[in-house]
Amino acid sequence: MAQSPSVARVAHALRDAGLDNAIVELADTTRSAAEAAQAIGCDVAQIAKSVVFRSGGGRPVLVVASGVNRVDEVKLAALLGDRILKADAAYVRERTGFAIGGVAPIAHATPPHVFLDQDLFAFARIYAAAGSPFAVFALAPDELERMTGGRRADIRRA
Repeated sequence: MAQSPSVARVAHALRDAGLDNAIVELADTTRSAAEAAQAIGCDVAQIAKSVVFRSGGGRPVLVVASGVNRVDEVKLAALLGDRILKADAAYVRERTGFAIGGVAPIAHATPPHVFLDQDLFAFARIYAAAGSPFAVFALAPDELERMTGGRRADIRRA
């Protein structure tokens, strides 16, 4: 089966980073963290979900959060030093190049500000969307940090 352009872009970014992490295309959707964990056979907390916001200045803000955590927008705004606004589906697709449900943490059309949920670093392997609601890849949290240039932070809503 041929890869979609979005999945191919993620595969290319992985290769460019010197990683040979396999992208796995699944029969079932991985649109939510719970669906992804069930399809992969891992804990929901190991799912590295990509949540996109819009800064007050208009630049995208990517939070890669543990699948069990919700993002605290007040904490995020303080970390960013700017307002945090919701991003609608059109904004997400335009700025990332991915549809909601398949947003990868890498290979974005517009480089975002990136924050990484510190809770992800408790795991040896985490799993992220690979550009489609049906595609995922495994990686170490340190690999995610290196590829995204993201900042580790406490972003979890209490």
